[in-house]
Amino acid sequence: MTDTTHSEQSRPAKDRSWLMRTYAGHSTAEASNELYRNNLAKGQTGLSVAFDLPTQTGYDPDSVLARGEVGKVGVPIMHMGEMRKLFDQIPLTEMNTSMTINATAMWMLAMYQVAAEEQNPGMDPAAVAAKLAGTTQNDIIKEYLSRGTYVFPPEHSLRLISDMIAYTVHQIPKWNPINICSYHLQEAGATPVQEIAYAMCTAISVLDAVKASGQVSEEDFGKVVGRISFFVNAGVRFVEEMCKMRAFVELWDDITRERYGVEDPKMRRFRYGVQVNSLGLTEAQPENNVQRIVLEMLAVTLSKNARARAVQLPAWNEALGLPRPWDQQWSLRLQQVLAYESDLLEYGDLFDGSPVVEAKVAELVAGAKEEIDRVQAMGGAIAAVDTGYMKSELVSSHARRRGAIEAGDEIIVGVNKFTTTEPSPLTADLDAAIMVADPRAEEAAKASLEAWKAERDETAVTEALAALAAAAKTDANLMEATLAAARAGATTGEWAGTLREVFGEFRAPTGVSGAVGAAEAGAELSVVRDRVKATGDELGVKLRMLVGKPGLDGHSNGAEQVAVRARDAGFEVIYQGIRLTPEQIVAAAVAEDVHVVGLSILSGSHMSLVPSVVEGLRDAGLGDVPVIVGGIVPESDARTLIESGVAAVYTPKDFSLTEIMADIVEVIRKANDLT
Repeated sequence: MTDTTHSEQSRPAKDRSWLMRTYAGHSTAEASNELYRNNLAKGQTGLSVAFDLPTQTGYDPDSVLARGEVGKVGVPIMHMGEMRKLFDQIPLTEMNTSMTINATAMWMLAMYQVAAEEQNPGMDPAAVAAKLAGTTQNDIIKEYLSRGTYVFPPEHSLRLISDMIAYTVHQIPKWNPINICSYHLQEAGATPVQEIAYAMCTAISVLDAVKASGQVSEEDFGKVVGRISFFVNAGVRFVEEMCKMRAFVELWDDITRERYGVEDPKMRRFRYGVQVNSLGLTEAQPENNVQRIVLEMLAVTLSKNARARAVQLPAWNEALGLPRPWDQQWSLRLQQVLAYESDLLEYGDLFDGSPVVEAKVAELVAGAKEEIDRVQAMGGAIAAVDTGYMKSELVSSHARRRGAIEAGDEIIVGVNKFTTTEPSPLTADLDAAIMVADPRAEEAAKASLEAWKAERDETAVTEALAALAAAAKTDANLMEATLAAARAGATTGEWAGTLREVFGEFRAPTGVSGAVGAAEAGAELSVVRDRVKATGDELGVKLRMLVGKPGLDGHSNGAEQVAVRARDAGFEVIYQGIRLTPEQIVAAAVAEDVHVVGLSILSGSHMSLVPSVVEGLRDAGLGDVPVIVGGIVPESDARTLIESGVAAVYTPKDFSLTEIMADIVEVIRKANDLT
């Protein structure tokens, strides 16, 4: 007894844990609010809000572009009434809230601030703002490169970001106005060097834009740097990922000191949150995802000097569909066991002085500096977006990784090695192993929008939006006009639509035309090429494939890789990028006289959008053109789609793109009655 007591008394004091979050939001504001309050009661220490795609891209739920997307990958917030419901009984002045929002970040922050003011009617609004703590992601450059929820052209997007940064530094000093996000860059194929380099190039572009705007004095510029946070990805190569984080710390300290002259080391601190790799989770043997998530969490927690400030973990079944509350609880418990049961937080940095770690960090820093210099020589991140350089590099890098997996050079347990398995009790009933978004969410959102508009002062809204448009044509900070529009009762679609009228819209380069695909054909791809050519010869024309991204889903990585591999296999490929309506895809199929249409959807809207394309092709006289679908599609949905006329459905378990190409050739032959 005495020995145990002595041992407990001699333990080092623990460091404070990181913020523990779960990325969550679905269906409706009421359902998401219930989920948030339940997660907070389970020990979660911060909120991470997932918004649906219409909210992210600035459309109200009654827009034709929102069809099938409302409430699917997050919560729809189209006006102040929904923002109030989202945070009902959650005191915002005591909360730390992360909002994964980019193009419409200014609008969401404005509504969040107004909701906090309404929760504290007896407090001065300025005092309320000073208490708010959290983060808006607000990194539009990676949206052009990987995630696809951009709206406005780059220069106007940077203006909105600069305005938010200047406003929050003065009015909401505990808020992180931008979360420079390399997370999606890794999912789009970035190597550790590219992830570091492109994130730093984005930070340089943003800081240069804030400095050029003249809205922040030289004396206060250190505060701007101090409020820049980062959001990174952590893959399963956890030693390399840990070294990547140490390289980030070192490089950020160098850039902020040398380029921007920030003397205070606290302002130069690399502050980051992390979501570990979701797209690296597998549909095959999904129970293996638990150990993947743990290893990825260790990458960002083991090194004290490069430890994440906030961690959110995916659930084991995200490759299957929408996680249930129990699945999210499991992921939260992974963090809690590490933080509260282990002795990790009792010690200093475990890797200081390690020659292995120091050598790897030096290698990553040197590679990142070389790539940063290359991008800066082009004119910076915006120029590298406009020319398509960074996008093509990511698509090429992703193609190399996909090729390594297919060749077996990169092992994915349960996918390309050790594939024999016992039946899993976790997935015995696949339909019950995930949560299905409420199919009534879209109608509920439309009804909420209609009721909101019926009760508001239309004159006040019209005047507020006119003032917003007028301010957008000047160099005025747009936060004040945005706050006024929120208080007047404007909607998400109206705010974004007003700025679309002034700024215009943007379509980012796809990166496919300049991407390097398979360097060597290999035996399997050579066979497919011969089959593609032979089939084209029989039909008297080169085979043409249309790769389409219907709806608002901007996760284009899969579509890009299919397009690159199809091109390598000898197809003529038509790929017009993201965010197309079913009608636009049908029109392209007619104009290009294609032999097959491939649709890629990861947002869960496949049951709404795919039938629209199939029906549209039939109406256009192309009912004999086969349609194939790829995405996160539950087995029961896949059966329904095939029964409705879809030729084939591919999910994450179908990792071999060359085999998929071989299947597609046979689908075309069958559709054209070729023996």
